[in-house]
Amino acid sequence: MAYDEGLAERIRTVLLDTPGTEEKKMFGGIAFMLRDYMFCGVVDDTLMARVGSDNQPQALTQPHVRPMDFTGRPMKGYVYVAPEGIESDDELTYWVNLCADFVRTLPPKKSK
Repeated sequence: MAYDEGLAERIRTVLLDTPGTEEKKMFGGIAFMLRDYMFCGVVDDTLMARVGSDNQPQALTQPHVRPMDFTGRPMKGYVYVAPEGIESDDELTYWVNLCADFVRTLPPKKSK
């Protein structure tokens, strides 16, 4: 399954000033990691956004947003944002920053 490389590049641009991010191929797409947590990614042409359980109800009120149901069941704390919801750089930046801010609230992952 291919993913929208243009969208991935736009996310990279948003993350230029965010130290500690990395990329991993996942779900047939690409995931962006911060502090070893997945916080956003691209599946097909859609933004996968980890907004957290507390932010999810409000996120779902936004246009072009739906529950992330990659496995057939909605995943807690994750949403999909359709291409129409991230057409502008400001819209994409909002979602990427919301996800990064949420992940920063999580406890550090334990060393393996």
